[in-house]
Amino acid sequence: MKQKQIAVIGLGQFGGGICKELARLGHDVLVIDKEERLVNDYSKIATHAVVADTTDEELLHSLGLRNFDYVIVAIGEDIQASILTTIILKDMGATHVWVKARNSYHHKILNKIGADLIIHPEKDIGKRLAQRLKKDQLFDFIEISDEYSIVEINTTNKLSNKSLLDLNISSRYGLTILGVKKNGKLNINPAPELDLDLGNVLFIIGNNLDIQRFKKVEL
Repeated sequence: MKQKQIAVIGLGQFGGGICKELARLGHDVLVIDKEERLVNDYSKIATHAVVADTTDEELLHSLGLRNFDYVIVAIGEDIQASILTTIILKDMGATHVWVKARNSYHHKILNKIGADLIIHPEKDIGKRLAQRLKKDQLFDFIEISDEYSIVEINTTNKLSNKSLLDLNISSRYGLTILGVKKNGKLNINPAPELDLDLGNVLFIIGNNLDIQRFKKVEL
């Protein structure tokens, strides 16, 4: 995979998660946020890290973002800052500007000012999961946020010959089973009475600490 230059503006859960994944994949990542604490945290992960207010047009120009392959605007709560940043990026000639939208109103404005891709993280994650389950495409791990993930777990001897009701992982661990792959077929929203066999696959969503606790005890 060819290394790309990618800038991530905004280091909340969404932007921070993107930064971690891009860095893991070996891309050249520049992170930008006006909070120095967040920039310092991600300076250990990203290739470059800058404290900046991206509504400052002159400052944004000085960072040379028009030359990046992608610029991801992941600003969370401040819709005005998200919109102004996007306008400046498009005016300076940035070619691939992807922007996180907070709501439908925000989406409409981003569309009008020329955002190249508009992202709704919660909806997009839901769609991606549904499509993967529908197409029977497996995954090992999807990070939803800093605290929550979706994982794929193969059943072991300890889990086999038990029903989902016997496991009762919702009450014991606070986790939810999204689906079970059994005998080559994917069962979404399986019945509690479903018995597990060795080699079945569980798709589980929950808090990362609870997932680790489940793995430690049950696997």
